[in-house]
Amino acid sequence: MAHIPPEKHTPLILSVEGVDKSFDGFKAINDLNFYLEEGELRTVIGPNGAGKSTFMDLITARTKPDAGKIQFHLDNGRDVDLTRVREHDVSQLGIGRKFQNPTVYGSHTVYDNLKLSLAGERGIFHSLFSRETAADRDKIFSVLETIRLDKHADYLAGALSHGQKQWLEIGMLLAQDPKIMLVDEPAAGMSDEETERTGELLLSLQGKHSLIVIEHDMEFVRQIASRVTVLHQGHVLKEGSFDFVKSDPQVIEVYLGRQTRKH
Repeated sequence: MAHIPPEKHTPLILSVEGVDKSFDGFKAINDLNFYLEEGELRTVIGPNGAGKSTFMDLITARTKPDAGKIQFHLDNGRDVDLTRVREHDVSQLGIGRKFQNPTVYGSHTVYDNLKLSLAGERGIFHSLFSRETAADRDKIFSVLETIRLDKHADYLAGALSHGQKQWLEIGMLLAQDPKIMLVDEPAAGMSDEETERTGELLLSLQGKHSLIVIEHDMEFVRQIASRVTVLHQGHVLKEGSFDFVKSDPQVIEVYLGRQTRKH
């Protein structure tokens, strides 16, 4: 009988185990277990109140859990307990977060927005007025090409369309060289064409970065998702391929059925 090699597993970059979080008696997160592989693009869906934003807040140490562990697995084999890290230090470790509404420096150019975001503790004054290195310029132009704003480098960020501002903010995360990117509803308010381009952008980042994308637009989820996690009442209800979760009776009952009734 031919030898069948053991299945290869991609190393984990994030482990969330047994996490609880309550606010004034309301259990926003309930015994949550979640695992993200290196280079994976994971989509998280669920009804309002499912705990999605609290989940992001816990990963970025914006809030602390009542119980459980959140571990960030570094390349050197060291594990960092994110429940014991300050919010500022989480971003320095290599976890970047993009909120739903883009927050760019509207009175600065697209180029300068990326310059301000370059990895390292430079500060705004130092970033704008210090001498650029060749490596800085190469990094900025590489990000501009990735987010398809290379022809808009000299535009004021405030003059960009909503979709372009979203791409710029994703670029501002990329400039920080994050290991994990947390992206909240990137397709919200976009045209169909912008939504498709956003999906292409996020798909181009998997493998180079690990991504967790929260989204409500199921067509967008279909475009980008290889694995979907469904949250409900602060707990993982289901997890699997897009087709698997979309056809699951429980998911249809608590989430997709509501989506259908809204439309």
